[in-house]
Amino acid sequence: KSWDFYRGLNVDQIELSIRKDAIWDRPSWPLKGNPSNIMNQLREFLNNDYSLFEKEKDLQDFLKNKIIDEKLTNEEKKSLKILSLSMPISVVEINSGKLLSGKSPSSDTPTHLEIYRSFPQLGGITHTHSLYATAWAQTGNSIPCLGTTHADYWRGEIPVTRPMTDQEISGDYEKETGKVIVETINKMCMDPLECPGILVMCHGPFTWGKTIEEAVKNAEMLEYIAKLSWLTHQLNQSIPAISPSLHSRHFTRKHGPQSYYGQEDS
Repeated sequence: KSWDFYRGLNVDQIELSIRKDAIWDRPSWPLKGNPSNIMNQLREFLNNDYSLFEKEKDLQDFLKNKIIDEKLTNEEKKSLKILSLSMPISVVEINSGKLLSGKSPSSDTPTHLEIYRSFPQLGGITHTHSLYATAWAQTGNSIPCLGTTHADYWRGEIPVTRPMTDQEISGDYEKETGKVIVETINKMCMDPLECPGILVMCHGPFTWGKTIEEAVKNAEMLEYIAKLSWLTHQLNQSIPAISPSLHSRHFTRKHGPQSYYGQEDS
C-alpha cells in the first residue's frame, strides 16, 4: 500500500515542506561568478574605502567590520532569510580557497570549490538533501527523462556519480566529492549548464547555474522531477524514456540560440 507523506497537510504546508527540503542547506556562490575579479568586486563593495588602507591586515580588519555593518537592501534581507543566512557572510577566494572575510565557511566548501574551478561558467552551486532526489541518489540510479517537464531543464538524464572509493572517503572527502562530480560531467561530454544538477551516489543532489537564483531554482526542479519520476514508476514500472526527438525539441526551445519559449520583455 502506498504511503502519502503529505496526507492531512494543506497546500501551503505542502509547499513549505517542499521548499525546506529543497534549500535547507546553505548554497554558495562566487562574487558575480568570476574568481579572477574577486578583489575588484570587493573594492567595488567597499566603494572607495579600500584606498584608505596600505597594510593587508588593516584591509582585512576593516573588511570584516564593513560586512558586518553594511546596510542591506530589503531584497537582500529577504534573500538571507529564505536561505537562513546571517551577516557576516563568508567570502572565500576560489583559486586559493583562502577565507577573505566572515565566519568559517561550510564544511562542503572544498566540494563547491572543485566545481567552480572546473566550470568557470557557473555562478552558483546549491547542495541539498531533499527527500525524493536523495532517495534516488541512495538507489545509485540516474533519473531517466520520462516526460517534457524533465526535458525542459536537463538535456539528458539526471546522472548519478560512481561510488566513491575507500581511499577517497578516508582522504580529503569533501574535495574528492567535488572531483567525482566533475568526473561524471566530463565523462558525459556535456556543458554543465545543459546538465544543471547531479546526484552523488548514497549522498544527495548538487545543482548549479549561471547565478545563485538559477542554482536554487534547479534544486527545486530536480526535487520536483525526482518526485514526478517516482510517482510515474508507481503507475508503470516499465515506462520507457521519452524519444530523443521529443527530449531535444523541448530542451532546445528553452535553451540555446534557437530557443523561443516564453514571452519577450516589452
